[in-house]
Parts: sequence; C-alpha cells; structure tokens
Amino acid sequence: MPTAAFSQALLDWFDRHGRKDLPWQRDPTPYRVWVSEIMLQQTQVAVVVPYFERFMARFPTLDDLAAAPADAVLALWSGLGYYARARHLHRAAVLIGERHGGTFPTELASVEALPGIGRSTAGAVLSLALGQRHPILDGNVKRVLARCFAVAGWPGQTAVQAELWRLAERLTPHDRVDAYNQAMMDLGATLCTRARPACDRCPVAPACVAERQGVQAQFPQSRPSKRLPERATLMILARNQEGAVLLERRPPTGIWGGLWSLPETAPERDPADWCRERTGAAPLRLEMHPPRRHTFSHFALAMRIAEIWTPSTVTDQAIAEVDRELWFSPGALAGLGLPAPVRSILADLAPPDPAPSPAQADPT
Repeated sequence: MPTAAFSQALLDWFDRHGRKDLPWQRDPTPYRVWVSEIMLQQTQVAVVVPYFERFMARFPTLDDLAAAPADAVLALWSGLGYYARARHLHRAAVLIGERHGGTFPTELASVEALPGIGRSTAGAVLSLALGQRHPILDGNVKRVLARCFAVAGWPGQTAVQAELWRLAERLTPHDRVDAYNQAMMDLGATLCTRARPACDRCPVAPACVAERQGVQAQFPQSRPSKRLPERATLMILARNQEGAVLLERRPPTGIWGGLWSLPETAPERDPADWCRERTGAAPLRLEMHPPRRHTFSHFALAMRIAEIWTPSTVTDQAIAEVDRELWFSPGALAGLGLPAPVRSILADLAPPDPAPSPAQADPT
C-alpha cells in the first residue's frame, strides 16, 4: 500500500469511527492537549477523563497552573500514578511563564526543552492543537507500525525505535495531520490492541505484514523479562490525642516524589521503639494490620502497617518538623497529594472510636 493510500485509508476510517468527543478535543488548545497528553502517558483514556476534567476545573488556564502551589497539583494527581509527570507539568508551566511570557511555545524544539516532554509528546501537542506536521510515536503507534511493517525487536531498543520513527515520519501526511495522528492513536487503542487485535475491521490490514503472515502476537516484541526486586518497609500510621495523622513529605525526586506519605522505618523494627524514639513516650495503643503490597514499574514494595496512638499533640515539635513532617487533621487529608496506596490505607483504617486517653493506655 503506497504511503498516500495508507494515510487516506486511516483518515477515512477515522472520519467514520474515530474518537472526536474526548474532553480535550472539544477545545483543543495547546495547554489542554498538553495536559491530556501528559496524563495519557502510560494511562488509559477511561482513567484519564475524570482526572482531566477535575484538573481543568481547578486550573483552567496555563497561568492558573503556574501560579498554583505544587501541593495543589499533586493533590489532583493523587491516584493517577507516575507522579513525576505532575511535578514536571507544574515546573513546565512555571518555565513557560518565565521563558515564553505565559504562552505555550509553538516551536518543536522549545516544546521539547520543557520538563517531561519528549519528541512524541511535543509532536502530539503541536499537531493535535495547531495542525503542525510532526510524527508521533506513543505506545499505540509503535504497535501499529511494528505489526504493519514487521519491525522486529523491542521498541525500547535504539535501533528499533529509530526505524519506527523513520516509518512514522514517512507516513505522516502534510494535510489533516491532527486527524491522522489521532487516528493512529485510536487505531492502536481500539483495533490494533495488544491482545486479540480486530484485524478484520482494520483499515490498513491490506498493508499489514503481521496480519498477512498470521504473526500479530509476535509484534512488537516484549521487553526482555526480568524478575522484579522486592523491597519491604514498615509504615507508621501515627495518630495523636486530637486524632491528627502524622505525614512526611517525600523527597522531590524518586518514588512518590513531593507527595505526603506515612513515616517509614526498617521493616523488622519494633513500632513501639519508633514511638518512644520519636515522641519520648510509649504508645497509648499499638495495632498491627495485615500487610499490603504495591507494585511499581521496577520493584515491588511489601508494606507492614503499624497503627499507633501517640501521647503527642499538634504542637509537639519533637515529632513534627516544619514543612517536612506535620500533623494533619482527618478533614485536611482530602486536599493533600497522597500516593494512592497511602490514601487507601488512611481510608480503610479510619478510626472507629476516639483516641484513648493516657489513663486508658496499656501500662505495658
């Protein structure tokens, strides 16, 4: 199938079956498309839609996002995962204000220079919002191209990715680039899926080498498998006499970077010792809860959970360090940027009764 025929077949299919009413498509400004593309990285459309709508309601303009505190951005991102995306989004909004007068840049190199934006995301924003001719290469597009042209190897390999970019560049038309790029993403998301692709309804099936040879499952090649390393931690759910919960702000980079989380210590440590060290007193009550497990992209985390009622009050500085370690009332938790597993722990272990008084404490 010639290049022009490939793009035309895809555009004809998109006109009939493509997605055209997603929230970011109704007013496709560079800002709105950019936010959607960042959210859609490694996340399905159905999951993103409600997050996008809440995000736009809170930050309707780029200036609103740039002026917001990082905590407010992370709070709206809570549960969406891959929190570096939110930090980069906020930092990029600030930089756009400093470098581009608050207007989203329209040059590919300037967009790529922003935090958290690579070549494909930059091309998607400029093509979908402004109609500029730039190829894209997200996960769905990689799968379509790898199958259609039988590109062997894992797409994360440099040589394989270079070949996919070459194909993407050659196939991208000069007209209706926004529709074409959206069509490529839609095709991968709805028909050319990872499992059970609907080749009988695919508009470019006549050009697909993998379909013709019946080897669709072999493309694209999976990432070489490796066993996820296991890590363990003891999470402390500490409550004081007023029912407030102690949270620590994570370092700005790394897992859950910049979010508020439960204090952690060595998994084998006695939680009562932690309480004595941090508060200078034995816990009023200590309860161990069933362990939980959370899987990240590159390791699995086993979490022991100890719930401790401490004799502390909100004004205790021995345990609460300003800006990094603070007590929060239960009503304040909803507005914080919390990792989804931590938010789940707090929701599941909401106290059914008031904190015990020191007189009620177990003397042991």
